[in-house]
Amino acid sequence: MIAEPARDRVAHARDRPAIQGTSGLSPHLHFGEIGPRQIWHALGPKGRASTFLHEVIWREFAHHLLYHFPQTTTKPLRTEFARFPWKKNAKHLRAWQSGRTGVPMVDAGMRELWATGVMHNRVRMIVASFLVKNLLQPWQDGAQWFWDTLVDADLANNTLNWQWVAGCGADAAPYFRIFNPVTQGERFDPDGDYVRKWVPEVASFASHSIHGPWRKSKRNKAPGPGPIVDLGKSREAALDAYADMRRRAKIVAP
Repeated sequence: MIAEPARDRVAHARDRPAIQGTSGLSPHLHFGEIGPRQIWHALGPKGRASTFLHEVIWREFAHHLLYHFPQTTTKPLRTEFARFPWKKNAKHLRAWQSGRTGVPMVDAGMRELWATGVMHNRVRMIVASFLVKNLLQPWQDGAQWFWDTLVDADLANNTLNWQWVAGCGADAAPYFRIFNPVTQGERFDPDGDYVRKWVPEVASFASHSIHGPWRKSKRNKAPGPGPIVDLGKSREAALDAYADMRRRAKIVAP
C-alpha cells in the first residue's frame, strides 16, 4: 500500500539530498515490479494532485516522446542544437565522472552515483547542468554515463531529462537557465551533511563555506582549492556558445 503523500512535505523533502525524501520507486518502475497504474489507483483521488504523481506522469511522458522520436537518444529534439559548439574535453569529462571537479555539490553527487548506483534527483540536475553548461561537454556523454551507472537507468527518462537540462528537448529548461552548484548546495544542503558524507576533504569546512570552500571571506579565512573551471566565466562562455548557435542556425531572438 502506498501512503498518500502530503504535497507540501513531499515537494520540500524531495529536494534535500541529505534526507530520504523520495519514494525510491524508480528502479522498481523501470524493472516492472510496480506500474504507474498501480500507483495511480493506490494514491486515490486526493493523492492525484501530489508532486509525487506528477513525477510519475513526467516519466510516462518521457516514454511517449521516445516512442515518437526514437532518434532523441543521441540527437537533440530541437534540431538547431545539432549546431551547438560543444567543447569536447576528455580531461574535464573524466573529472566530472570521478567526482573530481572541485565543486563539492557536484563531486558529492558523482561519488554517490559511483558508489551506490543512485543519485538524488535534485543533484542529478545540478551535475548535469555543470557538465553541459559550465564544462560545455555534450549532453550525450552525460546521458551515456548515467545509463552505465544508475540502477534505475531508463532510456526514455534518461533521454528526456538530459535533453531538458541541455535545453534541447521538449518543454526544456531554457538554455540560459544555468544551475549554480554553490547556491544550489547552500539552499538544498544548508548544513552540508550531504557534501560531508561524500566529499570528506571538505568536511572540516563550516556550513557557510562548505559549498564554495575556495571563496575568500571574513568567515572563511583559509580557502581551499578551486574548481576546474571558474563558475562565473564558464557561465558566460555557455551563454556566448548559445548565442553563437542561434546565429548559425539563423534563429531570430524573441
